[in-house]
Amino acid sequence: MPSDERRVGLAIMAKAPRVGAVKTRLCPPLRTPEAAELARCFLLDAVEQVRAVAGAEPILAYTPTEARGEFEELTPGFALIPQRGEDLGERQERLVEDVLGLGHEAALVIGTDTPTLPRECLDEAVGLVMAPEVDLVLGPTEDGGYYLLGLRASCPGLFEDVPWSTPAVLSRTLERAQRLGLRVACLPTWFDVDTGADLERLRAGLEAAPGPFPRHTREFLARRICSV
Repeated sequence: MPSDERRVGLAIMAKAPRVGAVKTRLCPPLRTPEAAELARCFLLDAVEQVRAVAGAEPILAYTPTEARGEFEELTPGFALIPQRGEDLGERQERLVEDVLGLGHEAALVIGTDTPTLPRECLDEAVGLVMAPEVDLVLGPTEDGGYYLLGLRASCPGLFEDVPWSTPAVLSRTLERAQRLGLRVACLPTWFDVDTGADLERLRAGLEAAPGPFPRHTREFLARRICSV
């Protein structure tokens, strides 16, 4: 059972960073080995960020199931949960159930594609998901999706009839939430990195704002620039 200080389970959803299986929309400009390396850097930066969030138990929801050993090495100290389900909606629904099943009062779910997301957004999410006047927390992305989902109870109907991987994900989810009578709180909108244009925006943004975070992603981009 989680301690009183960690009533929220904060889960990263991640796919094993294997060549040809991750971030393929970034090829080109990246080669497939580079895309896999970048996905690994995104994951490592998300792990460092989640580990620093107060009041939340760090969790890693992984796929495929045979990659558990890889993730044990990459995410020491994290609880590991295999992803279950056929599509993103079903995987999120079951992950919320699994996190709550660990004894947490609330579940937060994030991906790894927003490496520059300020940690303050996650801190805010921990507070919002435990607020009695809030049922659902969402972190919108500029492309019409969301980078964070938070619930205190399983809500299968929330994920029905959502056109995953389209610009209508957020709007359809909000429609579903309204029909279900859920009170929604939204975090600041952020951008995720899916395309070559996103990658260039990420590179330019990090170059304009020097600093340690996100450490692994910065190091990857610096190495790539030097090798070009």
